[in-house]
Amino acid sequence: MEAIQYKCPNCGGELKFDPGKQQFGCEYCRSLFSEAEIKQVCKENEETDLSRSPEEIQQEQEFAEHSNLYECGSCGAQVVADDNTAAAFCYYCHNPVILKGRLSGEYKPGKVLPFKITKEEALHIFSGWCKKRWFLPRAFKEKQNLEKITGLYVPFWVADCNVHADLNAIGKQVKTWRSGDYRYTNTKEFAVRRMGQVGLDGIPADGSSKIEDQLMEAIEPFNYEEVQPFSMSYLSGFYADKYDMDKAGVFPRIRNRAIQGADQQIRSTIKGYNALSVTSSSMNVLRTDWQYMLLPVWFATFKFEDKVYEFAINGQTGKQAGTPPLSKGKLAAFCAGVGVIVALITLFGGYLLA
Repeated sequence: MEAIQYKCPNCGGELKFDPGKQQFGCEYCRSLFSEAEIKQVCKENEETDLSRSPEEIQQEQEFAEHSNLYECGSCGAQVVADDNTAAAFCYYCHNPVILKGRLSGEYKPGKVLPFKITKEEALHIFSGWCKKRWFLPRAFKEKQNLEKITGLYVPFWVADCNVHADLNAIGKQVKTWRSGDYRYTNTKEFAVRRMGQVGLDGIPADGSSKIEDQLMEAIEPFNYEEVQPFSMSYLSGFYADKYDMDKAGVFPRIRNRAIQGADQQIRSTIKGYNALSVTSSSMNVLRTDWQYMLLPVWFATFKFEDKVYEFAINGQTGKQAGTPPLSKGKLAAFCAGVGVIVALITLFGGYLLA
């Protein structure tokens, strides 16, 4: 008799039984499932058809034939461009890149969200951002730096998650009133339980280890209604990053965001209480459906005093984020100016009082 091999419903990795925990665990994304959960979720997938259509195979071959892979000898970044775009520099460290060859069809995205913000609009947004920051170094706003802002398709794993939620809490209803000289308080406590399945769609996580996760999260959200089937034509004039983190690599971030979202949704259904005290909460991601897509970002990096600063603009909405460098000279001059003003006020204020 052949043993049944269960696959992880979250990342597709092999599940193994952990005798210590009495659960099935995935060594890739660290998901854990009870026997009942894994049988319920994987029942329809025990005989999964892994064959691909001829159209999918042809699309992967075309992607491999028409995408160029460049590599930066300085930081190791891998730049993806189409046949008509010759990558000249690395968008991370601004050093020259060299042609490495073709990109494997397995890196072909399924979807792409086209750019809506032009480079001129991105430069205008960036200039406005700079004007609001008094202590930026002058070199940060030099023309040659501004011109290096790059239209970059960032590789994203976008997940739809099914979360099993089980929350127990104590809800309190407090009523107060006055009678004569006395104030009365009546407190009632109720056992509250919420249990069920929570679906959360479109949770993104970038698949590039070189880009700060917080920076990408800061320029969210993206409107997936405008997503298109992937075509090499969308890469024309832009660069794309090659993912170096697979589904299992980004799943911990996806799981944390899914659990937070499920917890918020569950709590939002509990109403009519003055206070709520959670006594136990169990949130487990039982299934994850994935899409690999390229999302548009205007991206810029600046090196100042041996530190690299990143700036990003959502290429669809124009939302921007970044951490600016601080000019110590400008800050010192400002502090000195404030010190002089304070000294003059103190001096002349003293004369007026005398």
